[in-house]
Amino acid sequence: MGSSWSERLTRIRRSLVYKILRPRPPSHPVKFTGPVVVVGSAPVSTVPAGFGDRFHVITVNGSQTVLDKWGIEVPDATFMQFNQVEGQTTNALHVRKVLNGKRTGLLYVVRWPKSLESLEKGLAAFNYAYDDVKMVNRLKRMAMYEAVMGGLNVEIDDDMKFSNGITAVFYAIVSGAKAVIISGINPDSSGHVYNDANLKRLHAGTDKQILQALIDRGYPIYTADPNVARASGVPLWKKEALDDFV
Repeated sequence: MGSSWSERLTRIRRSLVYKILRPRPPSHPVKFTGPVVVVGSAPVSTVPAGFGDRFHVITVNGSQTVLDKWGIEVPDATFMQFNQVEGQTTNALHVRKVLNGKRTGLLYVVRWPKSLESLEKGLAAFNYAYDDVKMVNRLKRMAMYEAVMGGLNVEIDDDMKFSNGITAVFYAIVSGAKAVIISGINPDSSGHVYNDANLKRLHAGTDKQILQALIDRGYPIYTADPNVARASGVPLWKKEALDDFV
């Protein structure tokens, strides 16, 4: 009973603060002129059919490690969970290892609890560079969700929380992407491409529900991974679709 009451109070507080502050959802400073590929960290990811310089790329946490095979050195943007910067979990340690010495365009660090100065020092500690870095708090994530889904998600429990991969999908849509292609985002998989710990994927159920809702609402969401298309119903991206979205 206490937990339920506490959750109701948290829901009310977050909703009230959100309505008072009315945060704007983050969006890309430069218009996306072609399809946007959101690359996640699932063990299997596929280069989208027809991939080339007309595509934009957004990476999530340590997924940038797969871009070497794609011929991409610097993604347009990266979403990184705050714990990856200084955390000591298996996942965080491996993320820093594979990102050491790499660079991104615009870096978004989600729910960083400290100052911008401390964030910059934390990133410098593993030699991760960027053109610009911004912090995305819970309210800004809520703003992205509302802008795309049309409702408010206060993320009270795990059934409401969604992954950074979905956050990046929202960001692409808010930024005007004509098509969003996910690769290496498989809610049914476990493990990450940058380690062999086979860690369980968080928020898988919510991610699947959101992807289906986006498709039902007519958003141009595709997957480059045939196995994900077969299992989830997300349409498989085909090269022939490219001319429709550039």
